[in-house]
Amino acid sequence: DAGSSVEEMEFNWDEYLEDTGATAAPHGSFKHVDTSLQNGFAPGMKLEVAVKSDQNTYWVATIITTCGQLLLLRYDGYGEDRKADFWCDILTADLHPIGWCEQNKKILKVPEGIKDKIPDQEEFLQRVLKGACSAPANLLEGLHRGKNPLDLIAPGSRLELQNIRDSLEAWIVNVVENVGGRLKLRYEGLEDSDKFDQWLFYLDPFLHQVGWAAQHGYSLQPPLAIRSLRSEADWQEILKKVKEEEEESSVPTDLFKDKPVIGVHSFSEGMKLEAVDPMAPFVICPATVLKVYNDKYFMIEIDDLRPERGTSQRYVCHVGSAGIFPVQWSLKNGLHLSPPPGYPGQDFDWADYLKQCGAEAAPQSCFPSLTSDHGFKENMKLEAVNPVDPEEVCIATVTKLKDSYLWLQLEGSKKPVPECIVSVESMNIFPVGWCETNGYQLRPPRKAIVNKQKKIAVVQPEKQILSSRTVHDGLKNQELNSSDSVVINGKYCCPKIYFNHRCFSGPYLNKGRIAELPQSVGPGNCVLVLKEVLTLLINAAYKPSRVLRELQLDEEAAWHGHGETLKAKYKGKSYRATVEVVRTADRVADFCRKTCIKLECCPNLFGPQMVLDKCSENCSVLTKTKYTHYYGKRKNKRIGRPPGGHSNLEVAMKKPNKRRKRRKHFFVHKKKRSSTSVDNTPAGSPQGSGAEEEDDQDESELSHSLAQDRDKRKRKLRTFSFSDDENKPPSPKDIKMEVAEKLQLDSNPLEWSVADVVRFLKSTDCAPLARIFLDQEIDGQALLLLTLPTVQECMDLKLGPAIKLCHHIERVKLAFYQQFAN
Repeated sequence: DAGSSVEEMEFNWDEYLEDTGATAAPHGSFKHVDTSLQNGFAPGMKLEVAVKSDQNTYWVATIITTCGQLLLLRYDGYGEDRKADFWCDILTADLHPIGWCEQNKKILKVPEGIKDKIPDQEEFLQRVLKGACSAPANLLEGLHRGKNPLDLIAPGSRLELQNIRDSLEAWIVNVVENVGGRLKLRYEGLEDSDKFDQWLFYLDPFLHQVGWAAQHGYSLQPPLAIRSLRSEADWQEILKKVKEEEEESSVPTDLFKDKPVIGVHSFSEGMKLEAVDPMAPFVICPATVLKVYNDKYFMIEIDDLRPERGTSQRYVCHVGSAGIFPVQWSLKNGLHLSPPPGYPGQDFDWADYLKQCGAEAAPQSCFPSLTSDHGFKENMKLEAVNPVDPEEVCIATVTKLKDSYLWLQLEGSKKPVPECIVSVESMNIFPVGWCETNGYQLRPPRKAIVNKQKKIAVVQPEKQILSSRTVHDGLKNQELNSSDSVVINGKYCCPKIYFNHRCFSGPYLNKGRIAELPQSVGPGNCVLVLKEVLTLLINAAYKPSRVLRELQLDEEAAWHGHGETLKAKYKGKSYRATVEVVRTADRVADFCRKTCIKLECCPNLFGPQMVLDKCSENCSVLTKTKYTHYYGKRKNKRIGRPPGGHSNLEVAMKKPNKRRKRRKHFFVHKKKRSSTSVDNTPAGSPQGSGAEEEDDQDESELSHSLAQDRDKRKRKLRTFSFSDDENKPPSPKDIKMEVAEKLQLDSNPLEWSVADVVRFLKSTDCAPLARIFLDQEIDGQALLLLTLPTVQECMDLKLGPAIKLCHHIERVKLAFYQQFAN
C-alpha cells in the first residue's frame, strides 16, 4: 500500500535466548576475541611520563590497567599505594617508551610526593628497569599512536599466507576487509577476481607478516590453484612490485606476537590417525601422514581406497592443528568413524585396517593432551562461520562436547549443513553479539523470520522512494535506473564513514559506547551505509529513543533524500521512526555534518574524513555549554526536540509473558508544541535531554511541575544553571534547599582533583558520601557533570540523600558559571 512499509522481524539475541531458554557461551571462552580487543598495552608495562607538577621533567610509571585508549598509571616508587594512580589518554598525554628521555636529553626526576622514599635515583631506576617490559614505541608515537593494533590491518595491507593444501610455500595476500580481526584475503595478482578469496582470523598460525617466508627459508610461490592464471614472468613482476611497496603496505610485526607458537612434532611418514577435514568438518575419518617436511610441519591425507578417486583431501598440519586424533579416539568417545570410501563393509575395524595397509598407528605421545576446562556446555549459543560458505556467520548451538571439541548445529544458513566439528580454540567461532559489535551480518534462525509479512503504516512524504531492500537487491544485480545514483562507474557510491572517537560526543551520545564503535563503516550503497551508521549512533546513546526522536523526519521540513525506518529500544519499549538519509555520494559529507550538529556533538564525530591528530573544530577545549552555543542549535526551545509537527515515532510496549512475535505495535504521535511543553533538561545531562515517553504520565507530570518551579527560580536568580531540577519530587518542601545561597570558590572546580572534591564534600552535610567519591575517583570535571539520575543510579542513593547531594553540586555549578565560566 502507498505510504506503508513492510517490516521484517529483526533478530535480537536477548529475546532469542529468552524464547529458547538457552544461555550464551561465556565470552572468556573465546581467547582469540579477547586478544583482538587488547590495545597493545598490558598491565606491568613501563613508560616515561611527564610529571604533572613539572611538565619539563619525566618519571617512570607502570601501567595498572587499560581501558580503550585510556591507561591507568602509577609512578614507580609509590609501591602498592593506589592513591596517586592517574588516568592518561594515549592520544593526548605526554607518554614515551623507556629510554626516550635519555635519547632526547630530557630530565628524569623523582616526583615530589615520593622524593623522600628514593634517596638514590640512579640505583632505583636500575633496579626497577632491570628486565622491565617497555610500552611499545610504535603505539606511543607517529600515526599508530592510540590506535587499536587490530585497526592497523587496513584494506590494502599485505600479508603472507602458507599454501597449506599443497606445500609449505607461501604467497602474498591482500586484505580486502577486516571484520573484528577476521580478514577477507585475496591473492596478490588476482585483484579483479574474488573466486579464490579466503577468510582467516589474523592470529591464524599459517598467516604471517611480509618477509616471513624469506626469514624461515621458504619460497614465495603462488598456489597451484592459481599458478596457471598468469605466466611465470607475470608472477615475478608482481613479486618485484610487492617488494618495492613493502614498507607502505606492511603490518607491524608486534601484531602477531600473540599468535600460537608452533611446537615440535614427532610424526613419521605412513602413520595412521583419525582426522577431520578442516574444509568439510562434518565427519571423522581415517587418515595417513603423507609427508613430513621438517620438525614443525607435516602433511596428512584423508584415506580414500577407491581406485578411480579424483583429487585427494590433503593439507599441512602442525602438532597443535585441530581435528587430528589418535587411532581409536572415536571408539573411546562413543563417536562414529566414517570408513574410507571404497572400504568393504560398514563395520570398520582399526586392527584389520592397519594390518591390511601394513601401517602403524601414530602413538598417543604424538598428540597434545585435550582439556575439557573451556566453559562450553551443551545447548549454549554462539556465532560460528559456515565452513561451506565462509562469508556466512550463523547462529550456532552446541549439541555435543568431547574433550576439546564441540559439535555445532548452524541455524539460518542459506543451504542446510550437517553438524560441524570444531575445536574450542577455533578462530571461526565467536561470542554472542560479535557480529553486531563489528557491523557484520549475522544469519538469523529461520524460525525468527516472519513468514507473513507485517505491514506497519509509516508517515512518509508523497514522493515515491525505493525501499532499502530494493536498493540492496539492485546493488547486487545492477538493475536500477541510472537516475537512482546507487552505483557510479561500477563502484559503490558512498565512501567509508569514520567514527572519530576522540571528538566531542555531546549530551546525547555515551562517550564510552562511542569508543566501542568500529573505526569505520562502508564503503557501499549510500542508503545502507548511512542507515548502519545511524543505527550504531542510536544504540550508543544514553537514551536511544531520544536520539531517534532527534533524527526523525519532520512533516514541515523539506524533503531532500530517502526515508528509512530506524529502530530504538529503551527501558523495555521499542520505538520506530522514519529518518531521512541522502542517496548520493556528493551529499554524504554535508549530511554527516548536519546530523552531528543536530545531535549537538562535534561536526567531525563521524563522516568521510578521519581525524588523525587534532580535530579541525578544536572540540576538545569546548565545554558542553559553549559547544551548544557555538553552533546555535536552539535558544528557548526544548533541547533535543525538533519543532512542531506530528511524529511518526512508534512505540512497541513490552508485555509480560508474551513472545515477541505476539507483540502488537502502535504509534505514539508527538504533540504540537506549546508553551507548556518546554523541556528544561540540561544539555549536559549524561542521561540525555528529557523524557521520551509521552505515555509515562508520572514522568510528564513531574517534569511539568518542576518546569514551573524552575521558571520561578530563574526569574529570582536571573542566572542560568544546568541543574536537573525536573527530577525533583513534586513537593520539595520536605528537604530545604536554599538555591539562592551563594558559594564562593577559591579555585576553578574544573581543575579540582579527587582530593579537592572530597575536601569540599566533607565541608557540607553530605560528608558521609565523600567515601563514594573517593572510591569512584570523581574529580572536578566529573563532579560538574553529575545529575540526579546519575547520582541515583551510579551511587545507589535513595532520593532524599541524592537530592541533598545534588543541591551542593548545584551550588558548585552556579559558582562556577558566575566566577569562572568567562
